[in-house]
Amino acid sequence: MSAPSFSLVGLGPIINRWKYFVAGAVALAAIVSIIVALLLPNVYRSTAIFIPTNPQMADPDRLLETGNQPGSKLELGGRAEDLDRVITIGESQPVAEIIIKQFDLYQHYKAGAPGDDAVDNYVLSEFSSNLGIVHNERDAIELTFADEDKKLAAAVANALVHAIDSVNQQLTLENRRTVLDLYRQRYEYLSTSFERSRRELIGARNRYGIFGLEMQGRYMVKQLIETEAALRKAEASGGDVAGLRRSLRGLTRADGGNLINLESYVRGTDSLAMFTTRVADLQTRLISARSAYETAELSITGRISSVYLVQKAYPATKKFKPVRSLIVLGSVLLTLVLSVMFIALLELYRHNRPGAVRPA
Repeated sequence: MSAPSFSLVGLGPIINRWKYFVAGAVALAAIVSIIVALLLPNVYRSTAIFIPTNPQMADPDRLLETGNQPGSKLELGGRAEDLDRVITIGESQPVAEIIIKQFDLYQHYKAGAPGDDAVDNYVLSEFSSNLGIVHNERDAIELTFADEDKKLAAAVANALVHAIDSVNQQLTLENRRTVLDLYRQRYEYLSTSFERSRRELIGARNRYGIFGLEMQGRYMVKQLIETEAALRKAEASGGDVAGLRRSLRGLTRADGGNLINLESYVRGTDSLAMFTTRVADLQTRLISARSAYETAELSITGRISSVYLVQKAYPATKKFKPVRSLIVLGSVLLTLVLSVMFIALLELYRHNRPGAVRPA
């Protein structure tokens, strides 16, 4: 005759025969799991939330763009590349080593002295397992750190945000310094050009005797008209004709003895106009270049943050794990299932072994 088959329905009598064994196993599992759950330390998790920005927005050339609308220069990032970059920085080994050294996690994790590969790997692995950094649905970064010490967990999370910000700024720091050097060179070049053009303008004024184009032109026209009218009147009435002719020659000829004369004025008008326009243009550009250089220098020395901190990490008010009720319940259920499987296999073996008594 064929061996009897077992089904779920047939497990009832089997469990009933082994009920004391099953109950004992389940009770033992419950007691052991309760003891283990009570011995497990509480773990607390602190969370910091921040929004990354594009670090190029803090470059001097971006800060000095035209456009004076409020908020047109520094904006919230939220771009996919900014989020991915921040997550990559946060999970990188250099950042982990900074935090491990800052908080002396070798001693905190009771791993031993640093320098040994096994110890270093253990501390790094423990740190990474306690760290979580994800991009949430609101385009922000949630950085969490778990530890048995709730205050340490919050401090590490906040320090991680600061470390990420610092590394993120370093990505463009060299470029920003190069841009700053270019602004400095431009300012120095314009300053030299302005001083040279100003000296040329002063020299031309002294050479041609022109100190104010518009006012001096009006003065010369007035003097020429008055002197020539006096000369004509003297010629008609017998006045000092020779003296008036000398005065007229001094007003019209460069060799007439007058510093201010028409010949020098006409000869130097174009040169003075060019020098004056050049100096005025260089002065405007020099002022703009100096302002640009000072703003660029301030943007670097001021270390504009590349993240907007929405919520700093605070010590947790309740534990994150372990969930002791789930540990006990899971252990009891697992023991029950394994016990039933064990007794079912045992019964099956007994019925199928050679010489076993089979029902007719």
